[in-house]
Amino acid sequence: MKKLIELKKEQSGVIASVNGDTRFVSRITSIGITPGCKVTIVKNEKHRPLLIYSRDTMIALNRKKCENITVEGVA
Repeated sequence: MKKLIELKKEQSGVIASVNGDTRFVSRITSIGITPGCKVTIVKNEKHRPLLIYSRDTMIALNRKKCENITVEGVA
């Protein structure tokens, strides 16, 4: 398993777990980032938000918060 921010551009994986405080987990799951959800990295540049594609939606996520999201089945 890897952290979401470790994936490179165009890599895909399945969300294994979402950890963090209650507010973060609630916000992330409300936009559809839940365990079992497939995600693809669109852009992963240092000092910029992480841009992912999931469930027909483009989502920008805070890099620091992404350290609490683990991914499996990376391709």
